[in-house]
Amino acid sequence: MGKFVITKSANGEFRFKLNAGNGETILVSEGYTARAGCENGIESVRTNSQHDERFEKKNSSNEKHYFNLKATNGQVIGTSQMYASEAGRDNGIASVKNNAPTATIDDQTV
Repeated sequence: MGKFVITKSANGEFRFKLNAGNGETILVSEGYTARAGCENGIESVRTNSQHDERFEKKNSSNEKHYFNLKATNGQVIGTSQMYASEAGRDNGIASVKNNAPTATIDDQTV
């Protein structure tokens, strides 16, 4: 089962990452100034991850593959790790779609 992990960075921003059942990080958020914003981001991932059109497949300048998950307003909610192949990236998308809806939340800021 997947897990959202909430952390607080040195600059005071809250972030979450979505880990697959094997512990591998599959999606990382932007920074949020408040915990409530971070929690809203998690709920947005749960909802938007079920819509194929919300995944933006990208290629980096060093020929690695990654994806962004976007909200309905086009804002990036989370970004994947870099993958060596398109197939790896597509497997990452499938993992987000599979894990996000039922992932537990591990708040490491409290």
